[in-house]
Amino acid sequence: MKILHCCLAAFYIDNFGYQENILPKMHKLQGHEVKILASTETYIENSLDYIQPCSYINNDQIEVIRIPYANWLPLKIVKKLRIYNGISDTLESFNPDIIFLHDCQFIGIKEIAAYAKKHTNTRIYVDGHTDFINSAKTWISKNILHKIIYKWCVKKISPYTKKFYGTLPLRVEFFKNIYHTPPEKTELLQLGIDDTQVDFSQKEVIRKVIRKELKLSDNDFVIITGGKIDRRKNIHHLIKVVNEIKNDNIKLIVFGTPTPDMKDEIRNLLDSPAIRYLGWVPSEKVYNYFFAGDLAFFPGTHSVLWEQAVGIGLPCIFKKWEGIQHIDIGGNCLFINSNDEIKDNILALYQNKSQLALMKQIAMEKGVNQFSYYEIAKKAIEE
Repeated sequence: MKILHCCLAAFYIDNFGYQENILPKMHKLQGHEVKILASTETYIENSLDYIQPCSYINNDQIEVIRIPYANWLPLKIVKKLRIYNGISDTLESFNPDIIFLHDCQFIGIKEIAAYAKKHTNTRIYVDGHTDFINSAKTWISKNILHKIIYKWCVKKISPYTKKFYGTLPLRVEFFKNIYHTPPEKTELLQLGIDDTQVDFSQKEVIRKVIRKELKLSDNDFVIITGGKIDRRKNIHHLIKVVNEIKNDNIKLIVFGTPTPDMKDEIRNLLDSPAIRYLGWVPSEKVYNYFFAGDLAFFPGTHSVLWEQAVGIGLPCIFKKWEGIQHIDIGGNCLFINSNDEIKDNILALYQNKSQLALMKQIAMEKGVNQFSYYEIAKKAIEE
């Protein structure tokens, strides 16, 4: 089948580990003809910026078509409302069997609705990455942007949509409660691991190589964390606790880039024999570092790294958030309510190797398959 992945509600960044990168990749591996329709917003030298409209083949051998913003309103307005030139032309040229929208908060969605009305055999799926933690936090955002403008976008596409997928349980509820999507068409499509980047057969070899590279012994109890290092992720609190424990066998691997306001604080915390700081790590190498760990710990807000850690078979500790309990697959993880609980949970698992082993067994038996993007990609376009 011909599948068009649309990334017009936000930026699109080549070669990242986001869902809009991996689902097209998996669909191509499954034998479909795939294209990506995207905005010109992307990352340039580690910050969001804009490139010129263009078309090119990405590293997964998928054509990416970046279309320009409309020019009949001031640029600031069309960028905010996400109004484009070229949506209809791309649809008519490619004639997709499936249109997969990665978020749907863009005014240009009316052109996709018009296409679907005309081409009644075209199936449309919409995923959503928006919730009350990462958006709709102010009165204007919640009541103007989401409940009026973005709800209008959802209403336009809803009659032609097979499924609305929240990528977290709380995002499923956001779809239903804020945009009023039909409950029977709204369900979870969880994030996962890129199967093509993981070689479980070489897990022990990779683990030993990474530990040797980082000067970690086989006897060390290695915790791993990472991602965007900002105040809401609480990684700085985790580093402080590991430093305070002062146990020669408890080590912490940290990867990711601190936000500007965190740089000095993080730099001071990293000056410790217990910490191994890697800086920014490409998404395809994160899995290897997970193999080197005994426990993943994410004490703040959610990122796809949570699902990746579970999918790689690691025992985990997460900050408890309502609507994100799907990563508990039957005893593979623990939850904390506050930073005050970080130390006790680390020491409890360090001292109770049998509990840690059981958590790992559950993660390996259930998580590896449940969070496989190859399987998630098949589910995403089921009729």
